Amino acid sequence: MAAASISKTLSKGARGLKNHWIPTPLFPHLYSSSAPVSASASASVSSASSVSSLTEPQSSGGEQRRGWTKWLLFVPGAVTFGLGSWQILRRQDKINMLDYRRKRLDLEPIPGSNLYSLNEKLDSLEFRRIKAKGFFDEKKSIYVGPRSRSISGVTENGYYLITPLMPIPDDPDSVQSPILVNRGWVPRSWRDKFLEDLPVDEQSKNIASPSIQESERSSWWRFWSKKPKTVEDQVPAVTPVEVVGVVRGSEKPSIFVPENDLCSRQWFYVDVPAISRASGLAENTIYIDDINENVNPSNPYPVPKEVSTLIRSSVMPQDHLNYTLTWYSLSAAVTFMAFKRITPKKSRR
Repeated sequence: MAAASISKTLSKGARGLKNHWIPTPLFPHLYSSSAPVSASASASVSSASSVSSLTEPQSSGGEQRRGWTKWLLFVPGAVTFGLGSWQILRRQDKINMLDYRRKRLDLEPIPGSNLYSLNEKLDSLEFRRIKAKGFFDEKKSIYVGPRSRSISGVTENGYYLITPLMPIPDDPDSVQSPILVNRGWVPRSWRDKFLEDLPVDEQSKNIASPSIQESERSSWWRFWSKKPKTVEDQVPAVTPVEVVGVVRGSEKPSIFVPENDLCSRQWFYVDVPAISRASGLAENTIYIDDINENVNPSNPYPVPKEVSTLIRSSVMPQDHLNYTLTWYSLSAAVTFMAFKRITPKKSRR
């Protein structure tokens, strides 16, 4: 009886626990925050869509800019190609210029006695040969330089000697007016000696002038007044020379060549009007380069210019051709690199 009562009591307690027990979830925070999580997810999705909508036009604009800038890679190739084409034109101009000089030098020389009868065509006489006769006025010589000259592999500095060629009195075959002659290259010692002797000459002139004035004031003024004429009669006869030269113009100095200094007699480049004024001649005096090849071995200086130097330029046609090949090669190289840069790479599988 006692056992039956215990079993009934246990069954009743079990039924009460079944009616009042509420199951507790293992992860309550998941269930309690289920609604907020869904809201944040929706918010993140909306913000992502808005950001994507904003970045789409920006990315399209960047692609357009990249499309334009990639063509700038071809600019160096176009520039170098243009420089190569310009060298072709320069080469042709240089060929025409040298041919013009060569044809002019092949013409018959113009007699110096008839030179100034062509005053209207002096500008067109450049690179024409002149055969002139006269005598050199050494006291009016001008040294232009320094100019280097290579002799047997040894470089020596010197100067160009420019001297006026004066007319010979009572000689119809001589020049009728003075001309400037570039007699050729001389060593530095020539100029040094010329400058040393120059003050002595000037001093003698300054001393002679007052003595003449004093003699004129004396009672014997008639006798002393005839002295200059007797001095002129005692001057030895001039030595006539015959020059074969080529008419040239003034040099065009580079930016690195200093200006001529007339006060100190420093001539760095040939300026025909300035040299003419310094020599007491007219500015339109003709200037020629001596090309006489008959040099006396016992007196080798001055050394005249060679005719080949007159048909030569600092940049010859072959040099222009080399520049053309160089620029075209650079153009091809940079254009190829630009093409490789913009070409999309194939993906390897």
